Amino acid sequence: MGQEGNERLDYLMSRMDILDCINRIARGVDRLDRDIFRTGYHDDAILDFGTHIGTPDQHMDFFFDLHAKMQTATAHTICNHTCEIDGDVAHTETYYIYGSENTSGTPVTVAGGRYVDRFERRKGRWAISLRKCVPTWNMTPDSDVSKQIAEAFRLVGNNVRDRSDMSYQRPSTLSPDRLAAAQAQDE
Repeated sequence: MGQEGNERLDYLMSRMDILDCINRIARGVDRLDRDIFRTGYHDDAILDFGTHIGTPDQHMDFFFDLHAKMQTATAHTICNHTCEIDGDVAHTETYYIYGSENTSGTPVTVAGGRYVDRFERRKGRWAISLRKCVPTWNMTPDSDVSKQIAEAFRLVGNNVRDRSDMSYQRPSTLSPDRLAAAQAQDE
């Protein structure tokens, strides 16, 4: 196989590794399986979910506890996925549909949005170094919780239907002020 063939094979394998990573994370959350979830992130990754900014381990502590208490079942369905690879860095935008059976209040929550991720390949392994979760719709708009969460998620970044949307930012970064504020809350 020539140089072009090797490059195409690396590109295809990288795309598959990246999509597998996204699917493993979704499965890890739905199964409340920390080991599977953790395989999708580098140790120094940052996750910005509006209501919570932190490392993968901090994210698991916060959201796994929340999911275990507030839902009897969840399903993170991975939908449209775009991936731009440039060497050992990739930027992805992945749409999701989320559903949960709730322990109280509204019996079912159905919502959708996007994960805007920056992947890095380190020592041959693709994993997320930055994830921004951007909800775009919710089927339970009258819920007070939904309104509070929607407000917090607006802090993640510009969520609009044109090229000023955060998914176009290269490289994808987290505002130093936002990160510092989150770290100050943890202290």
